[in-house]
Amino acid sequence: MVWKSAFISLVSVIGAHAVTTNYQSTTDPLNIVLPDIPQMTSHDVATQCVYYNSPYTIVQSEWPIIWQTATSNGMINSPEFVALYNSIDWTQAPDFPVRKLTPEGGLDMAGYDSVNDPACWWSTRQCKTPKREGINADIYSCEEPGTWGLTFDDGPNCSHNAFYEFLAEHNQKASMFYIGSNVLSWPYGALRGVRDGHHIAGHTWSHKMMTTLNNTEVLAELYYTQKAIKHVTGVTPKHWRPALGDLDDRVRWIATQLDLTAMLWDRDTFDWAANVLPGVTVQTVDDNYLDYIEMGTNGTYAETGNVVLSHEINQQTMEFFMKHYPAIKSSYAHVMDVATCSNITQPYAEDIIKFQTFDEATGSKDAVVPGGKSSAAKSSAAHVQANLVLLAVVGLALLY
Repeated sequence: MVWKSAFISLVSVIGAHAVTTNYQSTTDPLNIVLPDIPQMTSHDVATQCVYYNSPYTIVQSEWPIIWQTATSNGMINSPEFVALYNSIDWTQAPDFPVRKLTPEGGLDMAGYDSVNDPACWWSTRQCKTPKREGINADIYSCEEPGTWGLTFDDGPNCSHNAFYEFLAEHNQKASMFYIGSNVLSWPYGALRGVRDGHHIAGHTWSHKMMTTLNNTEVLAELYYTQKAIKHVTGVTPKHWRPALGDLDDRVRWIATQLDLTAMLWDRDTFDWAANVLPGVTVQTVDDNYLDYIEMGTNGTYAETGNVVLSHEINQQTMEFFMKHYPAIKSSYAHVMDVATCSNITQPYAEDIIKFQTFDEATGSKDAVVPGGKSSAAKSSAAHVQANLVLLAVVGLALLY
């Protein structure tokens, strides 16, 4: 599993700025071999979640404390993090305040102008397009019609063997949003995600709501998640998802400095909340899935696709998806990871892994969803429209 060309130090150039990072790995992501141990083969939850030693054991003094804010354990003063922080021009950062939590644990939105939404704060009005230049815009739907953008948050879960085997048996790829703390706790689970060809992205270090963190904390949450994923899997994601979707232009700007783009969603199964939040039951989640499945045939996604939020947080959330998968496949022309449905062929900083375009993945440039248009048809229509505009301009010029 040793990658001969492992990066010892990596300087990422983003736009006109050089951001100093220290991502290291000895993993060759093209040659991942998982150990034959009960934790990787059993379907028993308790057996899978027994701690194991691996080559990815860390020196704790060089990392944040697992599940604590990523500035913990003195990381804020470490030479590595200080170099990263000082390589960013903070005078360009949007000056929006750090948000507060209510006593109940929700976001305190009192006093915020939610009508004009100056910070493009997703948690208030689901704003996804930054309101100033130089910030990566969110991805929140698949470009291709009739497509279910398959995503799972909060992995790698230590008990996901049956779930990942199910996906592999159906040759089904998904976008997996991994929490940095989980990656270091269950490294073989993260390696399996890469080996199986899933699109791996970050989901923060400790799953805090990002707008409630200061600039240093936001940077640390993103950076150490990237570092953990790189350390274990050998790849550095270009995409991430904030916990509960909570981000604004301040957080987006910081993510952009690390060449990260947020991937959100337009449909939420609320699978994690079943029998956890008052009023959310198993039937509630089943109904959500059934509603979204129906949208695959009723014309809702005739012109574009969706991105659906699901979780691998526990057995119940994974079982929800497996139960509804046949109906999803029947109702949607395509079910795939968000990188592929968005025609993102290089979702990692490393160029050794290439993803297929949508047309390559589907094997056809002319697949048409009932009532919708294929990407080729949309391109052709756009070309025709452009020609008509050109003819009109030429005609006007001839008149004068």
